[in-house]
Amino acid sequence: MIGIKKVTEDITWIGGSDRRLARFENIFPIPEGVSYNSYFIDDERTIVFDTADVSVADQYIENLQEALNGKKLDYLVVLHMEPDHCALISRVVSLYPEVTVVGANRTFAFMEQFFPESTGYNKLEIKENDTLSTGKHSFTFVAAPMVHWPEVMMAYDATSKALFSADAFGTFGALDGGLFADEYDFEEQFLDSARRYYANIVGKYGAQVQAVLKKAAGLDIQMILALHGPVWRKDIAWFLDKYQKWSTDTAETDDILVVYGSLYGHTASAAEAVASSIRAKSGKKVRVYDASGTDVSYLIGEVWRCAKVVILCPTYNGGIYPPVEAFINDMLALGVQNRTFALGQNGTWAPVTAKLMGDKLSTLKNVTVLEKILTIKSALHASDMAEVDAFAEAVAN
Repeated sequence: MIGIKKVTEDITWIGGSDRRLARFENIFPIPEGVSYNSYFIDDERTIVFDTADVSVADQYIENLQEALNGKKLDYLVVLHMEPDHCALISRVVSLYPEVTVVGANRTFAFMEQFFPESTGYNKLEIKENDTLSTGKHSFTFVAAPMVHWPEVMMAYDATSKALFSADAFGTFGALDGGLFADEYDFEEQFLDSARRYYANIVGKYGAQVQAVLKKAAGLDIQMILALHGPVWRKDIAWFLDKYQKWSTDTAETDDILVVYGSLYGHTASAAEAVASSIRAKSGKKVRVYDASGTDVSYLIGEVWRCAKVVILCPTYNGGIYPPVEAFINDMLALGVQNRTFALGQNGTWAPVTAKLMGDKLSTLKNVTVLEKILTIKSALHASDMAEVDAFAEAVAN
């Protein structure tokens, strides 16, 4: 076996890892890389779940051919039509023209938009609770609309008790030789990436994730095979608990997040002073980020982790400093809920950003924007420290 990895005796991972791609979806930085997972089941009739991204095309085709070992491919199941998983459908069908492509009604509608030639494919349309038997294995399909596209299906294998979960339970991060989550220190190596992946890509659809979690609760799941990241075969309840928190906008920790924007360093100094005072008064862990130097996807991941968010922002052209405004707009787009915000502002002649930020944040569901505001005029001075401490006291309490 060159690139393939055994999940069980007859389930094989045939995906690939990409360490060259700079940004996932051309938005999110992925210095840790990303894996594209596809699964082959060797049974009386052979079956593959999803393909991969074009960036790993050659590796994927080699892996598929190695797994088949001269056999014909009977079924290609498409659980998700996003290009990082469907890019190679046409190539696979051209290699195995007799294959039956399996998908939901909307899957095939999207498929024709990407691949007009798919009108001529052999197709098997499935819907929720339909089953597909390949011999020893029997797959039951579970609808997962808007997790995170409308056509998404999952599949549960009654034999291996594996859930093929599409993009749910995935994570950024290339696979470093190991296939299973328990082969890594997942909390150290993958948890931040998994949270950032969830918050930025799936986070808006918490209600839909909750619906899928309720369906999953009725299944005896012994493995989770997602389309990105390692396979879960142990401690599944621990990861499901993370998804329970993330999908209900429940803070994972009581840590406090401080995000600031600063043109010349003065608001940065205020942010550092605030963070120090909050830590002293609350006894909580505090994380400080510069909105200009941190990609917003990391800030969003931290919002999902932390219970309280402190934002300090200078006035810029009579409005919100653009990197901070981008952060706030992303929270609005993703529908952040159940958080407490505290706001600070800096301005030489017209500090106005606390009100502007508060007006935006107050449109979010079930959030608290503290009345206590910290205002700095140009630069932080010793005479401001009493106000800094009062602001930190309000955050801590």
